[in-house]
Amino acid sequence: MDVKDLMQIPPWEWPSNAGVLLFKTVLDKQADESDRVIAAELAGDLVAMNEDLADALLSILRDGGEPEDLRASAAIGLGPVLERADTELLDDEDFDEPESVPITVEKFQSLRDSLHQIYSDESYPKEVRRRAMEAAVRAPQDWQSGAIREAYASGDKDWMMTAVFASGYVRGFETEILEALESPDPDIHLEAIRAASRQELDAAWPHVVNLARSPSTDKPLRLAAIEAVGNIRPGEAGEILEDLAGSEDEELAEAAEEALAMAQAMSGEFEDEEEEDEDDGKWVN
Repeated sequence: MDVKDLMQIPPWEWPSNAGVLLFKTVLDKQADESDRVIAAELAGDLVAMNEDLADALLSILRDGGEPEDLRASAAIGLGPVLERADTELLDDEDFDEPESVPITVEKFQSLRDSLHQIYSDESYPKEVRRRAMEAAVRAPQDWQSGAIREAYASGDKDWMMTAVFASGYVRGFETEILEALESPDPDIHLEAIRAASRQELDAAWPHVVNLARSPSTDKPLRLAAIEAVGNIRPGEAGEILEDLAGSEDEELAEAAEEALAMAQAMSGEFEDEEEEDEDDGKWVN
């Protein structure tokens, strides 16, 4: 089995040695660069992540002799574990559920500091700095608000995309997200939809509903809008998503079904149904 095989398998079905395979591949300078990039991207899945793999990604990120796209992928691969660690922190010393966090508090803090340093060091390539910032915002810190404002105001499309992406994780940028929703640039527009979805930005509701319903919406934008409909107003999303779940386009229908399930969970609809069934002396899975 190689990393390309892992791409075809859901992470929860990966073999027990998947983390070892990713670790060896990402560090193997004799391997095909494409395989190393895939390994760096897959390494972000928490099923495989551990401290050795995190250290490997960080070492590649810092190595100026490595290909830029590999370094960028290594940065992105660190994002999910930072988000999980940040979410599970009770305080600065203990994790709420340590068994669900594959790194220690000390490693978490070290990774945050390293990504901040890489973003701040202009000797690193722009793409590497951007991706370091995009990973860092998965665990929000005070310095990131200023970095987002600077990136958004830069006028550089790439940095603006990073800023809009980051605004989905760092609060306080509702105005910028709404402005980006009106961007004629499809890439910035897409990032704005995703940011509005993550922030459950109510003011974006009419915009994302129109995009989700319109057959003329480009597929990537429409898929993101469908997810956003469920996240922003889960209690009102049912009818819209049920209609979309009947689409002849399998990809759209599947996205709508997933968004509907998430919306029902967020709105407590499943819990209400279970309580009613229990009252009737029945149980429905």
